[in-house]
Amino acid sequence: MAAVTISVGRRSLYLWNSIWRYGKSLCWAGFGGRRTVSTSNHFMKAEETSQSPTETTQELKNKKVKTGILMLNMGGPSSLDEVGGFLERLFLDKDIISLPVQWKLGPAIARRRTPKIQEKYREIGGGSPIKLWTEKQGKQMVELLDKVCPETAPHQYYIGFRYASPLTEDVLEQMERDGVQRAVAFSQYPQYSCSTSGSSFNAIYRHYAKRGEPTRMKWSFLDRWPTHPGLIQAFAEMIKDEIKKFPSDVSDDIVILFSAHSLPMKVVNRGDPYPAEVAATVSRVMELLRWSHPYRLVWQSKVGPIPWLGPQTDKAMRGFVNNGHKNFLMVPITFVNEHIETLHEMDIEYGQELAEELGVLNFRRVAAPNDNPVFIQALVEIVKNHLVSGELCSQQLKILCPMCVNPVCLQVRNWILSTSN
Repeated sequence: MAAVTISVGRRSLYLWNSIWRYGKSLCWAGFGGRRTVSTSNHFMKAEETSQSPTETTQELKNKKVKTGILMLNMGGPSSLDEVGGFLERLFLDKDIISLPVQWKLGPAIARRRTPKIQEKYREIGGGSPIKLWTEKQGKQMVELLDKVCPETAPHQYYIGFRYASPLTEDVLEQMERDGVQRAVAFSQYPQYSCSTSGSSFNAIYRHYAKRGEPTRMKWSFLDRWPTHPGLIQAFAEMIKDEIKKFPSDVSDDIVILFSAHSLPMKVVNRGDPYPAEVAATVSRVMELLRWSHPYRLVWQSKVGPIPWLGPQTDKAMRGFVNNGHKNFLMVPITFVNEHIETLHEMDIEYGQELAEELGVLNFRRVAAPNDNPVFIQALVEIVKNHLVSGELCSQQLKILCPMCVNPVCLQVRNWILSTSN
């Protein structure tokens, strides 16, 4: 495997853009005063991805889609020009960020932040690869589903992003036009939160409430899968493989940092199940690893001055270094594909800049599952088991958070119950 060595703290845009073009990724490891960059498969070339859902449905226009699987995620801008619109939609979403006079303040914040966020996307190649990875995952998933679950075939995947193209609302209309008989809203967040999976489900409900005409599809919802054995196995195997890449003399001194996207404490205190479900994922992974190394669950991506779930990833690294630990393996435990929070926040901000500042000796990062064969098989099993079970959704989705303050949540649950008829 090719490797490139650069001095600590030196950021080479040429290196990053070259790696983007050649479908590679970054995994940083420090040795003494230098960093070694080993290329892996975090990035991917656009030409290696599958056809878009639209192209596929054009080919299948004479073959009615029996089962449509809507893969829901936040999404990300595919180019620098899309960053502004992505941020504006994000800051207008009351399910994830509640602001006074949001219709006015949200776009203003987006405009102010756009140049800074564009620079971050420029450093990882000019855009987010999340759509490319989701297409690759979806294509492999439905190909296998057609073989193992012929009674619900043909299956077609659709991508529904919350804040980037293809937008969930547009894709819903595409599914209706394609004549999908059974629709599965498949959250690509393994652990449920009202601000992620919940926001996507709310968007589906709002679309049909505004549309006036009811859906012709029979819906069901895959709202969480934090402890699925395939997900756990995929992470455990990737962790084992990455540990082997550390120098042998520090293999017993590695601290595993499971880094997850944080939540404001006001959301946690309403009873959002996300922290407990993330912790369940981590526990199952460590159990499969036979508790081989010390570890902590840490939280990243805090925004603004209000209290968020902690400890924050950067502060945890500082604390561990102060306690004499300088060898870290970071695991993106809530992310199923590469995007800005893995490629920039983890790899650059933590793995390069912070690691240099703190004098970290070795820092490596486990890849997101991406197209890992074990993970793809897990997606297949999750959907197959759901289709065979006939379940509408999990028992957890049927109840509101005990301190819920969003009136839409009850409307969504009532709508979900009605779609099974």
